[in-house]
Amino acid sequence: MALEGGPSGDMNAILAKQKAAHLRDGIPSVEKRIDWLDRSIDLLVTHGKALNEAMCEDFGHRSKDQSDFTDIAGSIGALKFAKKHVKSWMKPEKRSTEFPLNLMGAKARLHFQPKGVVGIISPWNFPVNLTFTPMAGVFAAGNRTMIKPSEFTEATSELMKKLLGEYYSEEEVAVVTGGPDIGASFSGLAFDHLVFTGATSIAHHVMRAAADNLVPLTLELGGKSPVILGESADLDKAAKRIMAGKTLNAGQICLAPDYAFVPKEKTKEFIQHATSAVETMFPSGLKDNDDYTSIVNQRHFDRLNSYLDDARSKGAEIIEINPKDENFSQQPHHKMAPHIIVDPTDEMKVMQDEIFGPILPIKSYSKAEEAVSYVNAHPRPLGLYYFGADASERDYVLNNTTSGGVTVNDVIFHVAQEDMPFGGVGPSGMGSYHGIDGFREFSHKKSVYTQIGADLLAMIRPPYGEKYRKQVASRVKR
Repeated sequence: MALEGGPSGDMNAILAKQKAAHLRDGIPSVEKRIDWLDRSIDLLVTHGKALNEAMCEDFGHRSKDQSDFTDIAGSIGALKFAKKHVKSWMKPEKRSTEFPLNLMGAKARLHFQPKGVVGIISPWNFPVNLTFTPMAGVFAAGNRTMIKPSEFTEATSELMKKLLGEYYSEEEVAVVTGGPDIGASFSGLAFDHLVFTGATSIAHHVMRAAADNLVPLTLELGGKSPVILGESADLDKAAKRIMAGKTLNAGQICLAPDYAFVPKEKTKEFIQHATSAVETMFPSGLKDNDDYTSIVNQRHFDRLNSYLDDARSKGAEIIEINPKDENFSQQPHHKMAPHIIVDPTDEMKVMQDEIFGPILPIKSYSKAEEAVSYVNAHPRPLGLYYFGADASERDYVLNNTTSGGVTVNDVIFHVAQEDMPFGGVGPSGMGSYHGIDGFREFSHKKSVYTQIGADLLAMIRPPYGEKYRKQVASRVKR
């Protein structure tokens, strides 16, 4: 069964139980791994509606159609992809051997061995998806897992704890709930691997805690993912796609377009298209619209409004996109209209912190070099987005910036490709998962060399003679 949350000793006891089971049962067969994957698929299919209701409760309001797509269907897609390919992923990989051993029958293989027990610390913004999607790779690689979901989405975390406790034994999957103190203890456990999805500021603490046991990490963080609209960009189409990404989950996405570079002479036109895009997506308004998600809690609602207040006090032009001119100060939840901040300065907080909400700063620029220089002067982001039909400009942007991933002529969609690794770089993360890359992330890649039968290598053992020296000399040359 799943753990209610408790002192480090209780968590260590569960970890010890899972590690002992891993050693006792040995490397899981492909059938066992598929069974683990199937159980998660069945859980989500059977209880997706209940999980959807829990997410809606946690957010105050969360679009159920969005949750069905991003958290339920998205997770099932990752699990099914792993199920389809796990048998081929498990096969040892041939590697070449050195001449002349390769001609004599020596063999080199890479074996993918389960690491053992993988810890998963999942966040609140996509609480189901960012628990079950890494589990696809964890199970495919043959591991057991302990999970610490977010306390911000308490109803969802408690329901996942209950359901996973029904579908898996504690030796296979255990869920630990609780606040920051439990999270801190969890990140200090001696896992065989630890996955953390969340804020860069918290990742520093997770990494320090993991260092005590030299636990390898996958850190999925965030940062300020930029959009660069080229001169050749279709502004209407670009605005629709950017604003769809900025309003999905009310912008509470690690890959949300954080700010956009727009050609100087096209700034007003882009704002018009962005306004029109929001009006088209939410024709009845935003406050009572089931399709529009709330900010998760008062703390984050206040944080986002503080960005607007700070920018306003420093002279920024702020445009509220509020199709029905609704009063958001009077509402049962924490909904927030999308806002555009025109040409903010770097002194404004909105350009210093990851926004994680429906606020889009836009910066005017004259040449692509300006946008690239700005991006390179700041921490490397999780995502980067280029819009345009100019191949040379696109290649210039992609070749001269570094980001976790890129989507061209849209936003966010690279994360939805199961056959591509998803991860950050530097401050936006380390390691990656999804598909075969997740399988390999959570596997130990063990080199296995098989020597030739004949003892032809006696010459490399003492006593060294002239034949040995000639062999070495043949290798010491340009």
